[in-house]
Amino acid sequence: MTPAVLRLKRGRDRARVHPWIFKGDVADVSDQGEPGSVVTVVDAGGRLVGRGLFNPRPALCCRLLTWTDEAIDADFWRRRLAAAVAARADRDGAARLVWSEADALAGLVIDRYGPIAVLQTVTLGMARRRAELAAALRAVLGDVAVFCADDPTAATLEGFEPAAGWLDAPGPTSVVLEEGAARLLVRVGGGHKTGLYLDQADNRVRIGPLGAGRAVLDVFAYTAGFACHALLAGATSAICIESSKDALAGAVDNLALNGVAARAEVRDANAFDELRRLDRAGERFGLIVLDPPPFARGRGALEGALRGYKEINLRAIRLLEPGGVLATFSCSHHVSDDAFERMVRDAAADAGARLRVLAPLTQSADHPVLLTVPETRYLKGLLLERI
Repeated sequence: MTPAVLRLKRGRDRARVHPWIFKGDVADVSDQGEPGSVVTVVDAGGRLVGRGLFNPRPALCCRLLTWTDEAIDADFWRRRLAAAVAARADRDGAARLVWSEADALAGLVIDRYGPIAVLQTVTLGMARRRAELAAALRAVLGDVAVFCADDPTAATLEGFEPAAGWLDAPGPTSVVLEEGAARLLVRVGGGHKTGLYLDQADNRVRIGPLGAGRAVLDVFAYTAGFACHALLAGATSAICIESSKDALAGAVDNLALNGVAARAEVRDANAFDELRRLDRAGERFGLIVLDPPPFARGRGALEGALRGYKEINLRAIRLLEPGGVLATFSCSHHVSDDAFERMVRDAAADAGARLRVLAPLTQSADHPVLLTVPETRYLKGLLLERI
């Protein structure tokens, strides 16, 4: 079947380097441009721009998958998935195999946890191809169990029913993964993200050893990944602050799994309140990790988000002993690197502390960043030492 044709307005050439096409970019779409279908995108002069998946419902109405004259068929999916998997050949056990636009598969995220692949579709076009995508993935990886974990917000925006469960044959309900020196339990279909914050895997391995011989504070701890790595490296103690019931249970399990529970305390508490309480109590720590959720999910929330980030960073800096290390993060795409650094600088000034930058921090290597698609980079952080 010949794809429908989507013609861009004159001067709307951003689609040649960025896969997103908004309604305001579109001059017209031929009649066969059905929701979720493949469209051929051409410029105002009729020259080929590429092909992608079309949905007239949201403002972001088309996401390009290719910039060449090729069919988007079963062979296309196999080639794309094979390339994405090959790019992560050095990642054992757990990895983000597909990172949407960064792998030229806009609208698709696939995470692997050993024998399980968790498939998350963000667009109607990808959602309608779940079975085809799973078949292509199995052609590349072999027989993996496929669990679907669509984002309900994206599904509502795109107009499809979010899938949550095994695609066909069920797989194991939990998997224990090796991550550096640590072992982490993943409950399939439970918790945040697709089961584990894979974007922090490299940072957990890097930062954990900095806790050797120190008291550690893991704030927004999720399932205590940072704390487990630090305690295994010789941290004297760790306090994990978390408010999600599922995450708290996971933290308890991971600390026990790694044999470090005796030196750890898991606190069911609001992070803002607990940081203030620790400050009033005069507590001090040698390693603090701040890994909060995305306070800014849109540009309109940016100002409030920066206030929230500053508050937790100010409290954490006050709790940091001389020579202590702070690893602080933001996973809000709308918070720029400059805004994040400026916020931490202001927090340090208010705390009356001098901080040395040891290193910038970002998402794990299996979450690649495409230079022309800045949206593929969202996690930023700083590794700081109090002097």
